Amino acid sequence: METKTQSRQHGPTTQNELVIYRVFNLPVSKVWRALTEPEEFKKWWGPKDFTCPSCTMEARVGGKYLSCMRGPDGKEYWSTGVVTEFIPDKKLVVTDSFSDEKGNIKSASEYGMPGDWSKELLITFELQEADGATKLRLQHEGIPDEMHDECVKGWNESFDKLEKNIK
Repeated sequence: METKTQSRQHGPTTQNELVIYRVFNLPVSKVWRALTEPEEFKKWWGPKDFTCPSCTMEARVGGKYLSCMRGPDGKEYWSTGVVTEFIPDKKLVVTDSFSDEKGNIKSASEYGMPGDWSKELLITFELQEADGATKLRLQHEGIPDEMHDECVKGWNESFDKLEKNIK
């Protein structure tokens, strides 16, 4: 497994993005299903020691998703968004907002998150086939400085679970 992380800042400090590159020893089709099929998504979503007890997803442009990460302490973190770009086995772009279990958007501060978060962030997954493996580029826009390192850690721990749990 290969991991590389980059960060860039765009404008005000609240508009940070993080970029993570990963190579999975899995075919593109399996990584794509892990990103777009709720039962596969639930196998890997959330950092180490977190679970994903609930996920709904309409894998198409304009489709909505709603997912839950449950921490080891039982606290639940819901998120929702809309698919804005969908190119099978190549690219998935979704908006991302904190929400309640019904998909009503909440502020990050309601979850106790520090920093000045936008109500809506943007996540881009780009996949590329590489000799039977998959190169993935993740771009997550709108991460406040205070949460940058925590988000990088969370994504990498989630991707570790994807590598381990998707067969």
